[in-house]
Amino acid sequence: MTLDLGALGRTPVLEGELIRLRPFVEGDAETMHEVLADPEVQVLTGSVVSSTGTSPFDLDGLRAWYGSREEQDDRLDLGVEDRASGRLVGEVVLNELDPAVASANIRVLLGPQGRGRGLGTEAMRLTLAHAFERVGLHRVSLHVISHNPRARHVYEGLGFVHEGTLRESVVLDGERHDEHVMSLLAHEWSALTAAKGVRPPGR
Repeated sequence: MTLDLGALGRTPVLEGELIRLRPFVEGDAETMHEVLADPEVQVLTGSVVSSTGTSPFDLDGLRAWYGSREEQDDRLDLGVEDRASGRLVGEVVLNELDPAVASANIRVLLGPQGRGRGLGTEAMRLTLAHAFERVGLHRVSLHVISHNPRARHVYEGLGFVHEGTLRESVVLDGERHDEHVMSLLAHEWSALTAAKGVRPPGR
C-alpha cells in the first residue's frame, strides 16, 4: 500500500462503539492536565521517577501543546472521548514516524474515568486500523514497562509481538524496571482483522 502521510495531517474523527477519537483543541488542556496528573498514568507511562512526586506537566504548557496538535503533519494526536458520557478521558498517539520504512510508534493513556471498560483497547484498534489501512504504515511499535502487565496483555490480544527488552531502563522509587518493545506488522494486522471479521472504521 502506498504511504499517505497526508492522512496524518488531515486529523480524522474515528468512531467506535464505546469511544470517539477526535482532534484536540486548546480547551482540552484542563481535562488532560487532570488525566496526566493521575498517579497511575504517571507511573505506568514512565513519566515520573517517584510515585509520590508532582506532575511534570504545567497547564500553560499543555494549552500550547494541545492547541497545536492539528498543525502537526508528522504525527497524529487524538483525544479519547467516552461516547456514554461525552467526556474526554485520555489520548492515543501515533508518533516517531519514519517514512523511509513506513513505521511509527503508538501509545495510549487513559485517566481513571476511562479505565476498566475496554476503551483503551478500542482506541488502539481504531488507531491501528487508520495507521495500516489509511496511512499505509508497514510497522507500528510500542514500549510497555514491566510493571504494567495489564497493558501488555491488551497489546498481545491486538496482535503485537514481543521483540526485545530494554533491561532496567526505567527507574521508579529507586528501583529499576525493564521496558518491553513490541510491534505489529501490516500483514499481521490484515490477517488478524480478516480472521476476526473486524472492519476498519468507515469501511
